[in-house]
Amino acid sequence: MYVRHLELVDFRSYPSVSVALDPGPSVFVGPNGQGKTNLVEAIGYLATLGSHRVATDAPLIRHGATRAVVRGAVVNEGRELTVELEITAGKANRARVNRAPVGRPRDVLGIVRTVLFAPEDLALVRGDPGERRRFLDELLVLRAPRYAGIRADYERVLKQRGALLKTAGSARRAGGEGDIRTLDVWDGHLAEHGAALLAGRLDLVADLAPLLAAAYSGVAPESQPAAIGYKCSLGAALPEGYGMPGGPQADPQTLAQVLLTELGKVRAQEIDRGVSLLGPHRDDLDLILGPVPAKGYASHGESWSFALALRLAAYDMLRADGAEPVLVLDDVFAELDRRRRSRLAEVATAAEQVLVTAAVDSDVPAELDGARYTVADGEVRRVE
Repeated sequence: MYVRHLELVDFRSYPSVSVALDPGPSVFVGPNGQGKTNLVEAIGYLATLGSHRVATDAPLIRHGATRAVVRGAVVNEGRELTVELEITAGKANRARVNRAPVGRPRDVLGIVRTVLFAPEDLALVRGDPGERRRFLDELLVLRAPRYAGIRADYERVLKQRGALLKTAGSARRAGGEGDIRTLDVWDGHLAEHGAALLAGRLDLVADLAPLLAAAYSGVAPESQPAAIGYKCSLGAALPEGYGMPGGPQADPQTLAQVLLTELGKVRAQEIDRGVSLLGPHRDDLDLILGPVPAKGYASHGESWSFALALRLAAYDMLRADGAEPVLVLDDVFAELDRRRRSRLAEVATAAEQVLVTAAVDSDVPAELDGARYTVADGEVRRVE
């Protein structure tokens, strides 16, 4: 898979820009603040409907404009599709494939697949659990786009159930009873959609774990071994072996029943606190370095190596699934030492398409000799 052409209208700093791309390495060079990352951010948006830099869409629209358009021509096994996303402030976004409207933006998921490594990825190791949940869910959707709908359904149910718990809790603290007549219904919905999302995550982690261990060993061979595991809010109630390499495939029906049972045990606490205490929104991805958690114990270099290994493992997984992703390396070589640069460049040279951003040419390893573009003053020029 590769992106043959990218066009942006009122996206970030660009009133309008059009860039033709080739398979293999493409390197965008220019001073900081000139728009290099905006280009690869747009390609990532086509793949995930989100940005690796901001949590909402509003900053993606150029100041003074009311909407932004991201359009990409994507070639996959000889077939070309044009994907277009229109981002509108205060309104629902719209999507088109080959200029024809589709029902929902998430219907385009799977047409473009990317694995993006950026300085922000250090938060995967040092940040909050939400960063790691997002990593899992975005990879899950890249692997199987139907999980975008499952994730959206779960978040909708979680929000509505949370509102009911909050109202009931407030009423009880005021001396009333609180109306929880519909809570059993919302428990059922939470268990159903939560179990489907949880099963996907558990199977994903089981498949990712050996790839992560191998990737980390290649990036940091002198370090202690790295491992990952799924930290579930169900605790000991999670069926044995779920989420473990070589373990049983997670069964959504079994997980739904376990979730329902455990929700019944914490109902009083949930009403008292006004929040949902169990479910995928409470889970985490355990990152383990030797005998200890990576967070809080890993050095700066080890944290970088772990973040890089997570992305390389994701890339290897998607390739093994037969969905060759576009590899995006956003201003990361300046952050890496020589060995880590070499390892990353080794992987990148084997990719069907790799997009690299850098402030100066000297940050880019010689192995990634390919198309060069300069980015300055709102223009992108190919260097012949």
